[in-house]
Amino acid sequence: MQQHTLAQEIEIKGIGLHSGCESVLTLKPAPEDFGIVFKRVDLPEQVEIQALYHNVVDTRNCTCLGDDKGNIVSTIEHLMAALSMLGVDNVLIEINNQEMPIMDGSALPFITALEYAGIKEQKSPRKILKVLKKVEYTDDKGNRIELLPANDFGIEFMIEFPSQIVGRQKFNKPLTLSNFKTFVAPCRTFCEKYQVDYLKSIGLIKGGSLENAVVLDGETILNEGGFRVENECVNHKVIDAIGDMYTSGFHIAGHLNAAKTGHFHNNEILKILFADTANYEII
Repeated sequence: MQQHTLAQEIEIKGIGLHSGCESVLTLKPAPEDFGIVFKRVDLPEQVEIQALYHNVVDTRNCTCLGDDKGNIVSTIEHLMAALSMLGVDNVLIEINNQEMPIMDGSALPFITALEYAGIKEQKSPRKILKVLKKVEYTDDKGNRIELLPANDFGIEFMIEFPSQIVGRQKFNKPLTLSNFKTFVAPCRTFCEKYQVDYLKSIGLIKGGSLENAVVLDGETILNEGGFRVENECVNHKVIDAIGDMYTSGFHIAGHLNAAKTGHFHNNEILKILFADTANYEII
């Protein structure tokens, strides 16, 4: 398998979830072995930050990249998931502020935009991160994540919430592009109404609305039409996991098994994986 980049430059516009300001992305083709790089074109220094796990500086509610000068790019995971599933290895992403556009809260708008731009094969072979040994992380609440050896990338994910409308949900489908586009990519981020009320009270989620998140109020879905797909909540967690795993810098040959985990755990498992070269090989 060869490396791939975009066939042409493309622009994506949307509202930042917390700032409420318009965020403009310009995705540009990049050369072999360039990787995924975000460039803050609004800053005088035109700071570039590689989308790699060791550049993740915050995992509260999203995955946020940063550098040693405090420059950040937040909420990268939905775009990263789309890039991973479409096999885009190399791209320069210019962004005009610190926050990615939330779009509709899912990965589907990014999939649509990337497919419109087209994917171009490059000359250099793609490098794969092959998991050789099981690695795992469990937090102090018993929430667990592990990476195991496998021939291809796969995810098994379980969540459990007190409300019956969410309850216990599990994802365990083959992670093909077709399954991703049908069952996973359309799934929106979700939250409880009380969380929305609190975040708004402290000046956050100025761009949040029922247009870009599923909002639950007890046993009621406030969004007209309800859920888009069955098990939308756990399937959205799969989007996040795919995007976060792509901050490894590689497509992964391994199986991710997660129970009630999030961005923090995704980042921790990559740190543990890379801490010992006996855990993996690059092929």
